Amino acid sequence: MSSHQSETLSFQTEARQLLQLMIHSLYSNREIFLRELVSNASDACDKLRFAALADNSLYENDGDLRVRISMDNTAHTITIEDNGIGMSREDAISHLGTIARSGTAEFIKNLSGDQQKDTQLIGQFGVGFYSAFIVADKVEVFSRRAGLPATQGVHWTSTGEADFSIADVEKAGRGTRVVLHLKEDAKEFADDWRLRGIIRKYSDHIAVPVQMQKYVPPAEDGAELPPGEWENVNSATALWTRSKSEISDEEYQSFYQHVSHDYAEPLSWSHNRVEGKLEYTSLLYIPENAPFDLYHRDAARGLKLYVQRTFIMDNAEQFLPLYLRFVKGVVDSNDLSLNVSREILQQDATVDSMKTALTKRVLDMLEKLTEDPEKYAKFWQAFGNVVKEGMVEDFANRERIGKLLRFTTSISGSSEQNQSLDAYISRMKEAQTNIYYIVADTYETARNSPHLEVFRANDVEVLLMVDRLDEWMMGSLREYGGKSFADVARGDLDISALKKDKAGDDISDDNSEGDAALLERLKTLLESEVESVRYSARLVDSPACLVVGQADMGLQMRRMMEAAGQAMPPSKPIFELNAKHKLVTRMTDTADEAQFADLAHVLLDEARLSAGMALENPAGFVARVNRLLV
Repeated sequence: MSSHQSETLSFQTEARQLLQLMIHSLYSNREIFLRELVSNASDACDKLRFAALADNSLYENDGDLRVRISMDNTAHTITIEDNGIGMSREDAISHLGTIARSGTAEFIKNLSGDQQKDTQLIGQFGVGFYSAFIVADKVEVFSRRAGLPATQGVHWTSTGEADFSIADVEKAGRGTRVVLHLKEDAKEFADDWRLRGIIRKYSDHIAVPVQMQKYVPPAEDGAELPPGEWENVNSATALWTRSKSEISDEEYQSFYQHVSHDYAEPLSWSHNRVEGKLEYTSLLYIPENAPFDLYHRDAARGLKLYVQRTFIMDNAEQFLPLYLRFVKGVVDSNDLSLNVSREILQQDATVDSMKTALTKRVLDMLEKLTEDPEKYAKFWQAFGNVVKEGMVEDFANRERIGKLLRFTTSISGSSEQNQSLDAYISRMKEAQTNIYYIVADTYETARNSPHLEVFRANDVEVLLMVDRLDEWMMGSLREYGGKSFADVARGDLDISALKKDKAGDDISDDNSEGDAALLERLKTLLESEVESVRYSARLVDSPACLVVGQADMGLQMRRMMEAAGQAMPPSKPIFELNAKHKLVTRMTDTADEAQFADLAHVLLDEARLSAGMALENPAGFVARVNRLLV
């Protein structure tokens, strides 16, 4: 090979940081480098097979796709070679010099320097080609894209530091050859039986043959023998095409790691073959960990799509709704055209039918997962907010999604979100017709809100909603299980039917009746800050609280909209007072207007703080409190 037009380029900053982390931290499971590189080689073969549907000449008279692995004990190298789609010079710079993935910056920001924690983070992010540097201190890549002339091969070289070099080379065959120059402490991997064991462990399910040379015993006279023939090491059968009874849990878990590039095991999986009007096979997984780009709704997502076992695309997003974007797996259909495109997928009635069925399949998986509270708690912590999107976006399945929701409540005693709506309804009082809830920024703010006082005093349970999507979700969720939802911090409140004294008799007395003249004084004083002033049926111990109008936007939703750059119309809260609180009755008897104004503004600011709001004038609040104390 002769090379020319050589240049040295720098890694993207994030790629350089990830490389250093893997080189120095990933020692617990170093053998995954082979899984990742074989997976990449298999994907390259799949992509060539798909591209050749439109242009058969890309096979270049070599249609037997394969991945070949060899090692050199003398040079301490391992070579992984495929005859797949290959790379051009531009491809090599783009694919090997950058990490083109949403969430990269957030991933880097979360790196702590703790080896164990950072290793788990890498598992959520995926490592791909960069895993080569776990065992190699130098990596060479020789590649040529199918369809390009032999003179347009590319030679990429790096030691995993700041730079990589790239040069043009002549390469007769298409595809990619990766040569790993092993580190001193990784020479154990240059062993035939070790490599075969790793391939069978991690890559047996790959549909492309993974080959190594047959073992040739040394000649008795010491003469050098030619290398053995190439033989398949893996079964080379797509896992999802096999019968479920033939597949072990370990094989399912290994295949999950292949399609997801995740270190952790999946929480659950479902392997299903559908026959009838539609014919397709699906293998779906529920991950344990959320990827860093989970909340980037426009990030690449979806299932691996095969048509009649021919790979079509990596991220077929059309088969599941957006709120199930965390699901990994494959779908293989006999009912889609082999020349399928994204445009056809978006307009195909068959795809719509498959999407409906696959969505129900995933919801079935999640309902079954709720039977294992420990596993479901892990799922909800990772993906709960995404599932909530489905309550707004998937009306047809709203009742089923509602069964999956989890909250903490005013009687649960902890911030852990482990209470279902069905469990709440089962504990409702006989006369209770509403599911009561409160939305706040934090668990502590919600749990200690003055709006809960009358509910706590009368043993009425309230859902504490503290996730950033909760108010948005509740804006379109009016009822569940035949019960209406009621925000305890919004509009008028009437729980007289639920209020009982210790003897069980109805209580007509409350704290919502007081001096009318006081309300008029406060309305005049605070008219620029509040919509109205009234006595409250919510309060027992606190002197005041703020209430949102029935048709007004809540604080949490307003903040979300403003953060998104939306201009919000002006809105003022309702100021409610506890008529029997000593501070309120003191205000009634306060003739000094300056002192009255201080008391009124202090109570208003206290109500703001209790609601989790920031004070516009903290210094003014402090000055008023100091004057009242003196």
